Amino acid sequence: MPILPPESLEKAKALFRKRNGYLRTSEALRLGISPRTLYAMREAKLIEPVARGLYRLADSFSDIENDLAMIALKVPTGVICLVSALAYHEITTQIPHQIDVALDRNTKPPRMSYPPIRVHRFSQLAYQLGVEHHRSKRIDIKVYDVEKTLIDCFRNRNSIGMDIVLEAFKLYRKRRRFNIEKLLDYSQALRIAKTISPYLESLA
Repeated sequence: MPILPPESLEKAKALFRKRNGYLRTSEALRLGISPRTLYAMREAKLIEPVARGLYRLADSFSDIENDLAMIALKVPTGVICLVSALAYHEITTQIPHQIDVALDRNTKPPRMSYPPIRVHRFSQLAYQLGVEHHRSKRIDIKVYDVEKTLIDCFRNRNSIGMDIVLEAFKLYRKRRRFNIEKLLDYSQALRIAKTISPYLESLA
């Protein structure tokens, strides 16, 4: 295993942390992390592959959990949604640089500089449906369940990108029990059943 100066490793780890603990190989090289450094970090188990060409900092979970816990404390009515919820459920290869947070459309938006968040205004029904509660550091973190997250992403496909949405559905089909009934229930409640049905039928 190549031996690298500690400052090179710390610089590389700092760049990973700035990207929420995730970097693609191409992005790492563009930011100045050498192939030799990436190889050394992988061999030392400082980073781990999560998809082809995508690495995660081994201790990034603690940083991400800290960010989610901080959001839960500062924005108690917020629910982790869209691409950030896809990442939470591990059905995307995207690297969200902001944390997507859903609020009821009548809620006053929060003022916070860190962690970086992107607020999405949901209707009362969309906001209330499919909320899961997870405990981290004795703090209640609210995240939409995986099926509700997929439906929300489809509803917002024009801003998220249809390629990201389709990838998420494929990873969901591959990694989890495919719950077509739950997906249809959410799509009917949110009035997109007719639009999404062909996509769900192709996956069933």
